[in-house]
Amino acid sequence: MEPTTLYPVLLGLALAASTGLNTFLPLLTLSAASYFKLVNPEQILNGNFAWIASPAALTALGLATTVEVIGDKIPLVDHALDTFGTFARPLVGAFATASVFTQGDPAMAAIAGLAMGAPVAFGFHAAKAGTRAASTTTTFGVGNPILSVLEDVAAVAMTFVGIMYPWLVPILLIVAALVMWRLFVAARKTFDKSRGFFGRSKITAR
Repeated sequence: MEPTTLYPVLLGLALAASTGLNTFLPLLTLSAASYFKLVNPEQILNGNFAWIASPAALTALGLATTVEVIGDKIPLVDHALDTFGTFARPLVGAFATASVFTQGDPAMAAIAGLAMGAPVAFGFHAAKAGTRAASTTTTFGVGNPILSVLEDVAAVAMTFVGIMYPWLVPILLIVAALVMWRLFVAARKTFDKSRGFFGRSKITAR
């Protein structure tokens, strides 16, 4: 797609939301798409962030993503990563958003990142953390690796859609938010039922 004024906004939203689910995977996807010329990096990257398309950046982001993707499937480690993500993901979301604002100067790109990227990334991270907490209480953590895989797939999908089909980003973000909300509500209902069951069991035992 040829870049338009709206393109960096939509791509920035997709990157920020994806970063809320996985800190480094969206940037790795952006780096790979630029490095392998799936898109023209000069058209989607702010000149100050052109290094994202470099082999060094691709390698570093690949290593960081590998550590996060594997670690997020391991009990206790996933909790530590979510704690780290509370601070890191809004910052990376702001950075990712700023990196694709090609039509403004660096100051405007930074403002866009802070005003749009950081809160969107934090919002999706908070939704993810709530869903994970509900999953932990209802499945004793067994369901968390499955959720992690789904989050990774969603992060890549949203980033790819943002790059190639940005007009679909608003729809995709709404769908992702609704799915996460439904998962959270379902997990909470299961938790409340199980708590009520064990509570009644204790009363019966007495």
